[in-house]
Amino acid sequence: MSSNFNVDSVISRLHQLRHKKGKIKTKIKETEIKKLILLAREIFINQPILLELATPIMILGDIHGQYSDLFNYFDHGGYPPKGNYLFLGDYVDRGPGDIETICLLLAYKVKYPQNFFLIRG
Repeated sequence: MSSNFNVDSVISRLHQLRHKKGKIKTKIKETEIKKLILLAREIFINQPILLELATPIMILGDIHGQYSDLFNYFDHGGYPPKGNYLFLGDYVDRGPGDIETICLLLAYKVKYPQNFFLIRG
């Protein structure tokens, strides 16, 4: 994997897909997805299991791969790091944008680890 990984580029390309309807053709390479997973994994390992988070914070769950809904939440609560987020799980499994949804969540986790939290649910 390339050492010149650019999370901002990934986020930008994912934002370009925001208004796509139906099955989304991702613009993210497999190597970039693997790098996102590895970087996010390191952050998860190094953050405490019990999170003590300050308010204000948006608490969200059950996105189910609904990529456009994710942007609606950001439009309402502010895009990271202006908005702080705790996602409770159920990120993917039903929507047309499963890959894009998890990639955007992981990219924001990598870029803003102190403003963006993902837990299992």
